[in-house]
Amino acid sequence: MLQTLAQQGEGLLDSIADFCRRAGMAESTFGRRAVNDGKFVARLRDGARITPETLVRVSTFLASRGVQAPEMPRELMPLLRVAPRAAASAGHEGAPSRNFRFFDNRQKYLLFVNTCSEKEVIARRVGLELANLHPRPPAVRVFDAGMGDGTVLTRVMREMHRRFPTLPFYFVGKEISLEDVRLSLAKMADRLFEHPASVLVVTNMYYSEAPWLTPKALADATSLLWHEAPLTGTTAHDFSEQISALEPFLSKNWQARHSPATGNPVYERPVALVLYREDFRFLLNDVIPQQSRARADYDLVIASQPYRARVAAKFKAQRVIAPLVRALGPGGRLLGIHSCGNDPGLEIVRKVWPGENPFQTDRHDLLRAVRGELGRDARHYNFNAYADARAVFRYDMHTLPTEVSASIGTSTLFAAWNAAVYVAQIDDERLGKVIGERSYLDATREVLQAHGGLWFLDESYAVSRKRA
Repeated sequence: MLQTLAQQGEGLLDSIADFCRRAGMAESTFGRRAVNDGKFVARLRDGARITPETLVRVSTFLASRGVQAPEMPRELMPLLRVAPRAAASAGHEGAPSRNFRFFDNRQKYLLFVNTCSEKEVIARRVGLELANLHPRPPAVRVFDAGMGDGTVLTRVMREMHRRFPTLPFYFVGKEISLEDVRLSLAKMADRLFEHPASVLVVTNMYYSEAPWLTPKALADATSLLWHEAPLTGTTAHDFSEQISALEPFLSKNWQARHSPATGNPVYERPVALVLYREDFRFLLNDVIPQQSRARADYDLVIASQPYRARVAAKFKAQRVIAPLVRALGPGGRLLGIHSCGNDPGLEIVRKVWPGENPFQTDRHDLLRAVRGELGRDARHYNFNAYADARAVFRYDMHTLPTEVSASIGTSTLFAAWNAAVYVAQIDDERLGKVIGERSYLDATREVLQAHGGLWFLDESYAVSRKRA
C-alpha cells in the first residue's frame, strides 16, 4: 500500500503527480478513472480549480488505493454558504441562493449536452429569427448572452452563412466559464474558414457590460484586458493551431470567483478577446471593435437559458433581459428561451420531490416585468409572447428504440436522471440525500417506460426594437 501523500494545505496536483509516478500511471489515465476526464490533471496544471464534489471523487479514488488526498488543497474552489436567515432574505429579494453552484458542475452539464438535443433544437429556433433581420452596414451584429460550449452559436453561424454568404459578421459571446470558452473557441476555426469576413469577440463581462464591451465600475474599466488576436494563414488547421495557442492566456486571465452578495460567479478581471482573420483586416476595419469605442446596436441577441429558473421575474428582467434589450439596434430582435416544465423530465423530479416547481415564472410574467423595467422606453419595442404552438418546443434525450424497454440499461437511467435534475436545477445538497437509495432510478425507469423515452419543453419569446 502506498504511504500517505497528502497533508493539510498541500496541493492536490502534487499528490496526484506523486501517486501517478509511484503507481506508474499516466496522468490522463488517472483523470479518466477518477473523474471521467482525461484532461483533468492537465487543467489543474493550467491553473484550474475544482469544486468540493470533484475533490470528493478524487479523494475516493486515491483512498481506494491507500492514498489520502489533501483536505483543503489550494486548487479547491471556495464554497460559499449562507445562514438560514440570510438565505431566506436572498430568496425574498429574488437573488440566487449563494450555495447554489449548479452551473459549476461540469460533469452534469457535459452529460446533458451530449445526451440531449436541446442545443440543436434551439439553434433551429434561432434560425427562424434570421428571416426577420434587417442588417445594416457594416455587418450583421449578433450577441450571444451565454455561449456555453459554443454549440448553439456555431450552428447559428452556419445558418447565417447560408442566408448572408457575402455580408461581414460581428459576434460577441459572453461566457465566464474558462472550460466553456475553450470548448467554444475550439469550434471556431472552421467557421472562420467558411466565412472569413467574421469578427468574434469573447468576453467574461456582466450582462450590463458585455454588449458594449465596457465595464461600468471605474476600477474594472482601468483593469480591462483587451487582447486582439488576428489569425494568419488560410486554412482551418492554421486557425485551430493559433486558437489552441491562446490557452495559456485564457488560463491566466479567465479567472472567476464567487460573489459574496449572490454566490454567482464573477470575473476577477474583465477580458475581451478579439479574433479575426488578418487577411481580411482591411475589409473588416469598420467591424473590428476598438477598446473604449465599441458599440452595441445588435441585429440579434440570443438569450438561451441566461438565468436560473427559480429567481423572480423582476430579478431576471432587471439584471438580464432589460440590459440586453437596450443593446438592440433599430429593427434588432432578442430571442429569449428558457425551460417551462410540464414534461416527463419534471415528472421524474416530482416522483422524488412531490410538489417541486422550479419553473415559477413563464414568458408572459417575464415580458410584463421587462416592460416595467424599461419604463417609458418600452414604447420603442414590441413584445411577442406568441401562442404556445410557436413559443413552446420540445427536445429529446437521445436513445435507441430498443433502449427504452422492459429492462432499461443503468447508463440510460443515469443519463435520464442527470438530464431531469439538470433542467430542474436541483442543488447538490438535495441530490446527495437521495442518491444513496434506488428510488430515484426506479422513478426514472417508470417515467421512461410510460412515455417511451424522455423529453423536455422550452418556451421562447421575442422582443424587437422598432425601426423608427
